[in-house]
Amino acid sequence: MKVLGILGSPRVGGNSDILLEQALAGAKDSGGELEKIILSKKKISGCLDCGKCNETGVCVIKDDMQEIHKKILEADVVIHSVPVYFWAMTSQMKAYLDRWCAFFDAQWRIHKAYRPKMKVKRIGLITVCGDPNVSTADPIVHSFKNTCQFSGLHLLEVVQASAAAKGEIANNEGIKKKAYDLGRKSVQ
Repeated sequence: MKVLGILGSPRVGGNSDILLEQALAGAKDSGGELEKIILSKKKISGCLDCGKCNETGVCVIKDDMQEIHKKILEADVVIHSVPVYFWAMTSQMKAYLDRWCAFFDAQWRIHKAYRPKMKVKRIGLITVCGDPNVSTADPIVHSFKNTCQFSGLHLLEVVQASAAAKGEIANNEGIKKKAYDLGRKSVQ
């Protein structure tokens, strides 16, 4: 199975990245074929709400998201890892998620050409917040949960963690195991 890891944190080597690496290791150990995208290293513009993709299934904005769309379609599993920035997902993750509009027609149904690949797709989510109360990330979870319910995608168990200092999560064996298990289970 192809597993695509999406890092929504601009802090490479930080807590979200560490947990995504754990999830990808779990997927690899269970036979997954891996690829990782670091959104902060990509040029992804915000959605223009022009509606062109509703007709064609292809976004008119010429940036890195067109290639990412192809990778999403090719993957069996897409695991996202994102920190909380001001009680929401990062701007990188938000721009990426908004650009999923290209997968939908004007009635907000998955484009016919994409349905076979999208309807069986598994979505993983890892959130990290500096607040000891991991529910601070619930708005992010809500966004992904609604996207999956709306589009018929299968949301896997969500991993929510708390850590602030860069790399602090590396000392939390329990949450690292949860992330690893998310990856392992995603390909079974």
